[in-house]
Amino acid sequence: MRPLRLAIAGANPERGWARDTHIPALAGIPAIELVAVSARNQDIADAAAEAFGASRAYGDTLSMVRDPDVDVVAVTVKVPEHRAIVLAALEAGKHVYCEWPLGRNLAEAREMADAARRSGLHVAVGLQGANSVAVRHAAALVRDGAVGRPLALRVVSSTAGWGTTAPPHYAYLQDRSNGATLGTIAGGHTLAAAEAVVGACVEISARNSILLDTVEIAGTGERVRRSCADHMLLTAKHESGCVSSIEIVGGQPIPLRFELRGVDGTLEIQGYHPGGYQCAELQVVCSKTAQDQPLPAVGGLDGAAINVAQLWSQFENDIRDGTRTVPDFDKAVRLTRLLDAIETASDEGRTVALAD
Repeated sequence: MRPLRLAIAGANPERGWARDTHIPALAGIPAIELVAVSARNQDIADAAAEAFGASRAYGDTLSMVRDPDVDVVAVTVKVPEHRAIVLAALEAGKHVYCEWPLGRNLAEAREMADAARRSGLHVAVGLQGANSVAVRHAAALVRDGAVGRPLALRVVSSTAGWGTTAPPHYAYLQDRSNGATLGTIAGGHTLAAAEAVVGACVEISARNSILLDTVEIAGTGERVRRSCADHMLLTAKHESGCVSSIEIVGGQPIPLRFELRGVDGTLEIQGYHPGGYQCAELQVVCSKTAQDQPLPAVGGLDGAAINVAQLWSQFENDIRDGTRTVPDFDKAVRLTRLLDAIETASDEGRTVALAD
């Protein structure tokens, strides 16, 4: 069986999400072969190709996605650049794995989801935390009645980001218009896990706050204004009848608290990573004896690569088998709509009902 031929947009041998997660994750999946990389200029692309073992390097990502010897494109660039690459890759007949957030706003997410649906190709969005073995296991336990009817979920989800300082390449995360914020990244990942375990939100209230309105850019002495929230307090009602309180904390990395109380017991998801729970090795703890948590698809990894490898393994199987098991662009649209509802709830000081 020929491996799927992968191209990564946004490869950099010195830093970045592709280097830190996708490259080690893919090393454990022989059914996917990295054949091409692109970067913002040819020199970085050439260095990345040499470092990561790709045979082709592109300083122009749109040329790379049209390469006839590429089957799958991974989009790991900054959020404002997602749309153009995703649409070009789908137009070229490539399957696409795009990092979350899918687009800068709901309109972009819908445009990409519509294009994916028309193409019939397989797409995945990088909600690796909600797709992790632990979250899927927790969801299965709840469905199977391990805690009885779910009553209340309490979550505190944190990240080191959106604190007092930021490295220069993360300065853009402080600008709400770029679509990569505490709300969309930490909030989106956390809400995706909550909905996976206790069902979709049907009502939500929120207080989004900017506690620190400027941030120092490390090593430059520069300060930039923060226009996105660095703290979120959410209360929700879910389709299961469960209620939830969710706190998203920027600038203060602490272990995940994900505590579900049901009529017949309790369930927790535990883990810690300074980048957020989605980067952590997660473990489910249930008050009742339950089936053991499955092992990850790829062993021998640590940190953020664990959950990314799980998503890649499932995505490869989906492409081979014609199944659709991973979070896709329609899921991204649903989550983006929820984040917009949270903004409305916070701005207007009211509970927002979410339509189907």
